[in-house]
Amino acid sequence: MLEKFQDKLMKSKDERMKATSEILRNMRIFKLQGWEIKFLSKIIGLRSVEEGWLKRFVYTNAMTTFLFWIAPSFVSVATFGACILLGIPLESGKILSALATFRILQEPIYNLPDTISMIVQTKVSLDRIATFLRLDDLQPDAMEKLPRGSSNTAIEIVDGNFSWDLASSSPTLKDINLKVFHGMRVAVCGTVGSGNGKIEENILFGKAMDRERYDQVLEGCSLKKDLEILSFGDQTVIGERGINLSGGQKQRIQIARALYQDADIYLFDDPFSAVDAHTGSYLFKEVLLGILSSKTLIYVTHQVEFLPAADLILVMKNGRITQAGKYNDILNSGADFMELMGAHKKALSALDTVEAGSVSEKRVSEGDGASGSASGEMLKEGKENSKVDDDGPKGQLVQEEEFYFRFFQIGSNYWMAWASPVSADVKPPVTNLTLIIVYLALAFASAFSVFARSMLLNTAGYKTATLLFKKMHLCIFRAPMLFFDSTPSGRILNRASTDQSVVDLTMPLLVGAFAFSVIQLLGIIVVISQVAWQIFIIFIPVIATCIWYQQYYISSARELARLVGVCKAPVIQSFSETILGATTIRSFDQESRFQQKNMELMDAYSRPKFYVAGAREWLCFRLDMLSSITFAFSLFFLISIPKGIIDPGK
Repeated sequence: MLEKFQDKLMKSKDERMKATSEILRNMRIFKLQGWEIKFLSKIIGLRSVEEGWLKRFVYTNAMTTFLFWIAPSFVSVATFGACILLGIPLESGKILSALATFRILQEPIYNLPDTISMIVQTKVSLDRIATFLRLDDLQPDAMEKLPRGSSNTAIEIVDGNFSWDLASSSPTLKDINLKVFHGMRVAVCGTVGSGNGKIEENILFGKAMDRERYDQVLEGCSLKKDLEILSFGDQTVIGERGINLSGGQKQRIQIARALYQDADIYLFDDPFSAVDAHTGSYLFKEVLLGILSSKTLIYVTHQVEFLPAADLILVMKNGRITQAGKYNDILNSGADFMELMGAHKKALSALDTVEAGSVSEKRVSEGDGASGSASGEMLKEGKENSKVDDDGPKGQLVQEEEFYFRFFQIGSNYWMAWASPVSADVKPPVTNLTLIIVYLALAFASAFSVFARSMLLNTAGYKTATLLFKKMHLCIFRAPMLFFDSTPSGRILNRASTDQSVVDLTMPLLVGAFAFSVIQLLGIIVVISQVAWQIFIIFIPVIATCIWYQQYYISSARELARLVGVCKAPVIQSFSETILGATTIRSFDQESRFQQKNMELMDAYSRPKFYVAGAREWLCFRLDMLSSITFAFSLFFLISIPKGIIDPGK
């Protein structure tokens, strides 16, 4: 069951993180339209599904914890009950030895639920990774590359069928036969659907700097005037997804990056769609007819004014080549090309006759009023969704139940030691039946405390995680656009994924372990104070040493934990950008460079993780040594004091 719930939890988290990533990429549009609260509701809805599986997982884990934690108590009850039935005398020496043995077995039993939960989470993660690794890879033999100069043919496709989805029964492009010679310009036209770093670094894209060619590319792409406007010129850092550049600037930088590679074959998909008509004409003249005049060039365009310069025009319709030839040859030879030309002229005439009337202004005003009303409703809906049920201070109840659990456990051990005789010659203060009934009652009380502790701890953790999630996302979605321009999305995704998972699953366990250790320590101190208070003489320097270790360790541990978070965000950011730009990276044959970059970022992230583990082991080793020394001194102290000061029967 735990494995099933964990698998469902991870899948629902994937859906939420996918939606969150898409929303962050398009936050500017949502801000302009006033849709951010509406999409916040969508994220909260996905989180609600995730919370359902989270509750199932944590409550099932709580029941597992309850069963394992009560096992030692009932094993003790069964053992002592069997001794009474078999007539074995229960003396204080035997009982204390048995309780000490059960105490040794308790620690691994208490750790079993956490171990099982960790094994389940690990298995689910490994299965997901294995499923990903079993996906189909790119076929290296799908395209044959010939040495430069070995043939007059630059590109040749024979009976080609192409599809975005390999499982699709209907290819996007069908029966493609094409032969392009070196130096040809091929134009592809048809209806739509027929088929972080500095600016300088984006243009070079792994190539060495050649200043003469670099300046030629900047001039040909009309980028020099843009660089003069920018404060740092080509050293200006491009924001995430080019957020600080216009659409035309981004497209011209992409063209400049392709030109600087000095390849033999260039493929352009509607390269002038984001620039104005004047800039588009300039780029066509300087780039396609100038710098690339000797290159093999295939460009897809819907701007028919660029078609006459092509040596070959391919007209696409329904995924097939319906016409092929030069501009004058196909102008009157088929209906498809004439239909395309007619649609272009009709669009131009429609643009010339557009008039802005008073009716349009009235509609805009009415639309603004509706948008304002809708925004108010969305804001109200977002506030309602951000509310979290809070039934009271569950953290305090967790501490109380933890206290009761330790109280009943220590009380049961104390009862067995007090109520049993020192030897067979001494009359016991109570009967065997009373002894086992009281011990059984204390065991049941301890079991109930464990159950209440497990349920309250997981409920408090779940409520805290829900409260944090809704408040955090409400603040993110209501943040100004400046926040998204200056904050990498990887950092935000890190908070919404990794940090949220820690609060969901890890923090309740850590809080419970801390409360358990503190209350157990207090219980031991109370018991020792009743038996051998002289031991406190040794505890004073031990406590002082522990406080010194804590102060020495915590400052380094805090900074290392901060470094881990700082170094993890670039890993997520770089990996996300690499996935988004996978097409560009593959087209420039830069896979190895980006793999190396990601590995370097992983190394930078692993270093502070290693130091965190090293610092923790440093502290654990010294605390273990301190415990061993304290135990040795305690034994030496106990055997050194005169007889009669400490009663061994206690």
